[in-house]
Amino acid sequence: MDYQEIIEEVYHQVQQENLRGKVATYIPELADIHPEQFGIALVDLNGNVFGVGDYQMTFSIQSISKVHTLTMVFHKFNTQLWYRVNVEPSGNPFNSIAQLEYEKGIPRNPFINAGALVITDALCSKYEQPTKQITDFINEISGKNCVAINQAVKDSEKNHGERNTALAYFLKSYKNFDNPVEEVLDVYFSHCAMEMNCVDLAKSFSFLANDGYSIFANRQILSESHARRVNAIMLTCGFYDEAGEFAYRVGMPGKSGVGGGVAAVMPHKFSIAVWSPELNEKGNSVKAIRALELLTDKLSFSLF
Repeated sequence: MDYQEIIEEVYHQVQQENLRGKVATYIPELADIHPEQFGIALVDLNGNVFGVGDYQMTFSIQSISKVHTLTMVFHKFNTQLWYRVNVEPSGNPFNSIAQLEYEKGIPRNPFINAGALVITDALCSKYEQPTKQITDFINEISGKNCVAINQAVKDSEKNHGERNTALAYFLKSYKNFDNPVEEVLDVYFSHCAMEMNCVDLAKSFSFLANDGYSIFANRQILSESHARRVNAIMLTCGFYDEAGEFAYRVGMPGKSGVGGGVAAVMPHKFSIAVWSPELNEKGNSVKAIRALELLTDKLSFSLF
């Protein structure tokens, strides 16, 4: 399988289609990103890297970091975690307060904002320096020191974080929040403001394509059973209220971020990261989703 040739074909076809969207503006610092940047990096299970376009440019991974934080607490809480957060697709915007109230403070899944805040709260309960330990963990599974927190992006999110603050206090009112709200929010904004390039992001997802084993960290990150479950949550919940369409069009477990990135895995084959800042109305990268759809069309194998 010539992955380099395939991703180059995908890249050029997407460029020719000239798909357009809008960069995220509700985080002002992201509004200034050059909209036409576009990169793809694919990493196979031998650690070989294939890339095209702006795949070495760093970008804000935003909600993609929610997969990393979920991984960090998955085995520490085991079944107890799933009393605090469900694993169902939301069918609503990622920052919905109405849904959280309707379901009495139990978020639909770990990837909507309310669910990710519960996961971050759990991290704050288990780790003395959660932000540093999230960074260290991502660096480990990427195989190098590649993570930086963009302070300007973090401050921008914090200064416009009223909805997340409301969600956190809502969770606390339902006794589903153990730590001080401001402390948890600081960690949450920090991991959403982390920057990586497509290569390192794809490497950080490699263990999910490899039954939980990271070839870059040289250790088992999750059990095979837990890795399958994280992949299942990504497939059904990784793209908010567009998750069903992504599963239908692409059919790979993945996670998007409003910075324009998408990380995905083909179990037992490869991990991939695609980045392009312009988003559709659901908050997912227009070019990234199209690129992954074309990729799975061109491959001779599928998840299904």
